[in-house]
Amino acid sequence: MEQMVNVFVMGKKYEVPASLTIMKALEYAGYKLVRGCGCRNGFCGACATIYRVKGDRELHTCLACSTQVVEGMYITQLPFFPLIKEIYDINEVRPDETVMMKNYPEIYSCIGCNACTNACTQGLNVMQYIAYAQRAEYAKCAEESFDCVMCGVCSSRCPAGISHPQVAMLARRLNGKYIEPKCQHLADRVKEIKEGKCEEAIRANMALSDAEIREKYNNREIEK
Repeated sequence: MEQMVNVFVMGKKYEVPASLTIMKALEYAGYKLVRGCGCRNGFCGACATIYRVKGDRELHTCLACSTQVVEGMYITQLPFFPLIKEIYDINEVRPDETVMMKNYPEIYSCIGCNACTNACTQGLNVMQYIAYAQRAEYAKCAEESFDCVMCGVCSSRCPAGISHPQVAMLARRLNGKYIEPKCQHLADRVKEIKEGKCEEAIRANMALSDAEIREKYNNREIEK
């Protein structure tokens, strides 16, 4: 017989299988998830969740799709996490200090508490990439923040009110447009697509069934 645990959702008690993730436990308890359920694989950041375990003073943050329930878990999901996205034209901004000062000046109020890094659901060194952004080292910021899923959990724990994922997004855009060398083979392929040279191959692939596409892909992997 499967082990069961008691969890509390917005204060209401439910008995659910101990093997479930928070997301699956919510559905097991009868909740119909209409938001915050995205990819279900820890990549989209939509299911950011706050919980506390009975007897533990610490408030925890996580992704509901990849965190297993435990006995005495008190769960809540916020309607949104505190991210502020500033509006800018990537064709007009430049990769210097002024772009962050203008759009996200709060990063210079960072007190180095490391709460953002401790809260990160992806295990990223968030405080470090904010430090890179402060110094206009956008290539390093882009690399350090590359796996960010923009769940916003880091911002929920920040006393300075920093929108860490949006800062990282701006850094990655600056890096891609102005710093990284141009990818010529990508430019060539885009040109070929615009010229219609790939239409025949695209139509041929669209005519395939799901099973045929899988078989074609698997065969290519074997050839590699």
